[in-house]
Amino acid sequence: MEAPLQTEMVELVPNGKHSEGLLPVITPMACNQRVEDPTRSCIEGKSFLQKSPSKEPHFTDFEGKTSFGMSVFNLSNAIMGSGILGLAYAMANTGIILFLFLLTAVALLSSYSIHLLLKSSGVVGIRAYEQLGYRAFGTPGKLAAALAITLQNIGAMSSYLYIIKSELPLVIQTFLNLEEKTSDWYMNGNYLVILVSVIVILPLALMRQLGYLGYSSGFSLSCMVFFLIAVIYKKFHVPCPLPPNFSNTTGNFSHVEVMEEKVQLQVETEAAAFCTPSYFTLNSQTAYTIPIMAFAFVCHPEVLPIYTELKDPSKKKMQHISNLSIAVMYVMYFLAALFGYLSFYDRVESELLHTYSKVDPFDVLILCVRVAVLTAVTLTVPIVLFPVRRAIQQMLFPNQEFSWLRHVVIAFSLLTCINLLVIFAPNILGIFGVIGATSAPCLIFIFPAIFYFRIMPMEKEPARSTPKVLALCFAVLGFLLMTMSLSFIIIDWASGTSRHGGNH
Repeated sequence: MEAPLQTEMVELVPNGKHSEGLLPVITPMACNQRVEDPTRSCIEGKSFLQKSPSKEPHFTDFEGKTSFGMSVFNLSNAIMGSGILGLAYAMANTGIILFLFLLTAVALLSSYSIHLLLKSSGVVGIRAYEQLGYRAFGTPGKLAAALAITLQNIGAMSSYLYIIKSELPLVIQTFLNLEEKTSDWYMNGNYLVILVSVIVILPLALMRQLGYLGYSSGFSLSCMVFFLIAVIYKKFHVPCPLPPNFSNTTGNFSHVEVMEEKVQLQVETEAAAFCTPSYFTLNSQTAYTIPIMAFAFVCHPEVLPIYTELKDPSKKKMQHISNLSIAVMYVMYFLAALFGYLSFYDRVESELLHTYSKVDPFDVLILCVRVAVLTAVTLTVPIVLFPVRRAIQQMLFPNQEFSWLRHVVIAFSLLTCINLLVIFAPNILGIFGVIGATSAPCLIFIFPAIFYFRIMPMEKEPARSTPKVLALCFAVLGFLLMTMSLSFIIIDWASGTSRHGGNH
């Protein structure tokens, strides 16, 4: 029995590979054995995210080395995205109370769906999102999960690179103290995004262990904390409402003084109208709020790989990591949205940093914030790229052993395609409303629920048991949200009123 068991366990690696030998692995004998063969351990150590069942809740012979704190950093950085720049705009189109309700609901539902994923993975000994789909629905389930992951994360990476393309030239322009953008190559966002991709992103994306990226994750989160502090600080230094000619006050005080008397009356009359927060708002842009929030909390494809590399893993420990990561990002999201909104109210733009340019394009603090955001999104791209590469391997190379050549080629090809997308499709941010309304609800709501329903044994939880009924309701909720959001977005596009609604 021992030799076949080892063969079946090896067939589960690398990168979440799954074979028909999965079912025998979860026998009691398999669950109580850990293979100690040093030769085999050496072979497994050469692959990314090695996994094979052992006694629950470990069920892995890959020795996880990532600490609790580093895992929180990794998952928090996976949650954090460019959507934090658009949440103030979302609050302006929902009102503070409705925004807080929706943000809380999405955060709690995300935590619950991670609970479903962890329970499902604990039953079958799988640490790859796509393989849960295979275990529940066979090849169609695996392909559906892999496709949703690929679309979601390609959209996310595209938004990160788009921020680099649009913000990095502004940073360079400010550093050089240029009034207007020049035609030099170092002011061209297309060249800069390629340069950053080759020099910074690609080397990090070629690393094999996700845990090692925790150091860059910690730095990236620090950058976003700095962004949050700056947004809170600027709230008390930005005049409201903005005078018509207040932009670029640096070195232009005389012009402001000339205009001061003319705008004083206007400022006084508009202050009451423009500088009063809205607590509950519904308009055509409100339809984009749920997709943006759902997109902002998607981290589910990264949960199982981070679980695999966790030191002394257990479902309870991983749930604590997930809850803590979601809570941290929930607080950051709300504070960034609140103080960004209270700085500009209805005049806040879909990307918050652009709004500060109305006050002073050469503001040193905002310059530092731009650098921090650029650093954060640049370091997030490699972490998001890992599950995309794994999904592609699941679809194209399901039974292949680990290959450095394939590992490098997939990463290079992905970055090349995303760069081309960002360069030749400058309005790509318009599609993220659709991505946030389709792949995000699938990954957060629908897939975890239906996987759980199919994978949990009937003898443990009958079809009419409370957990399974809740899971089905969860899936139906996700489907309704997806349908409703898509309908509103399509109607909004058809009426021509969309103003960068999908800019996450």
